[in-house]
Amino acid sequence: MGAPDFVLRLREKIGNDPLWLPAVRGAVFDDEGRVLLCQRSDNGHWTLISGMLEPGEHPAPGLVREIFEETAVVAETERIIAVGVVGPVTFPNGDVCDFLDIAFRCRYVSGEAQVNDDESTAVGWFALDELPEMSAGQLEVLRLATEPEGPVAYQLED
Repeated sequence: MGAPDFVLRLREKIGNDPLWLPAVRGAVFDDEGRVLLCQRSDNGHWTLISGMLEPGEHPAPGLVREIFEETAVVAETERIIAVGVVGPVTFPNGDVCDFLDIAFRCRYVSGEAQVNDDESTAVGWFALDELPEMSAGQLEVLRLATEPEGPVAYQLED
């Protein structure tokens, strides 16, 4: 799992200095109310599907692209549920990033969930009462996605 080309080009100019990058993640639900999760290949954690936006890419189509690239599932975004910041994250090579995170509730359209790239080691649908261990931030986005439609939750502080 490598960094996108545009990030590599920036890194050639700024080294490991902090980068501010737009990111998206989605809580994708199927008709049975199960959520789509992936187990990341870099750290083994189970997470909602997420990724970085390309320069000029709009968030909703960018997330739909990420979901398909990572899981072979076609999804539609339904609504934004949260906006916040993830980071700073320091990667093993010393690169530092902060991510502007836009989280969406999504619905399954078609496709068979499978590992579809090198970013995950496992992909699957999980009932909400049978989730694998997940971080507090992932669980909070999932909680917001299961609530009735309401205002977008904004992270004001860490």
